[in-house]
Amino acid sequence: MKGKKRFFRRTPRDTTRVNHRIRAREVRVVHGDKNVVMDTRAAIKLAQEAGMDLVEIAENAKPPVCRIIEYGKYKYEQSKKKKASDSHKQKTKEIQLRIAIDEHDYGIKLARAERFLAQGDKLVVQLRFRGRENAHKDLGFELMKKVCGDLNTMGKVDLPPNLRGKRVTMTLSPLPKHQQKRQFDKHLKHLSEEALANDEGDFDDEAQENGETQEIDQNQDLEQAQVSEPSQEKSAPTDA
Repeated sequence: MKGKKRFFRRTPRDTTRVNHRIRAREVRVVHGDKNVVMDTRAAIKLAQEAGMDLVEIAENAKPPVCRIIEYGKYKYEQSKKKKASDSHKQKTKEIQLRIAIDEHDYGIKLARAERFLAQGDKLVVQLRFRGRENAHKDLGFELMKKVCGDLNTMGKVDLPPNLRGKRVTMTLSPLPKHQQKRQFDKHLKHLSEEALANDEGDFDDEAQENGETQEIDQNQDLEQAQVSEPSQEKSAPTDA
């Protein structure tokens, strides 16, 4: 029996050109008050004499632009810039509902939704129909309407409830901070930090399109399927 193939995520390769990896014959060197075009080998020598590196920062410029800086320091600066940029990007979060959700769980879901909107994230609310629930899609739209009303102090509807296959989804954007008012915070007070961290999390639109949405209550569905299917077992023949 052949073993299963394992797939490993490769660490992104560092493509920054440094010192002798720089291909251009001449470069524009930016260092302190200097901004001069010079031979690449001479620029590398200048950087090494200063105990630093020649780092290419704009390869598409003509000639390419380089800085004289310690490469480790340069990487640290770029990492800080990326983190600062990522922190300002608006993320999209998701909560998932069911028609038969009880009042307590509904309160927790909406408290988490409020928390996402308070963070400035967009919110996708998704309701999935299973089994006999498909015959009661009107109840799903009623629940979505209730969610809209309950979250109107935190966000506004960007995309109204839309049926796609066995799912109804809608998207909300956060209101300005000074207009937001939470109503469901009390539902999170009794939860541990671990439980609070176990949110639905980031919304993966590509996974949704490919039908790869995380399944919830898989065991429950399996049990329902086993109950609904007729037994295929045949009784053993008895001796005459």
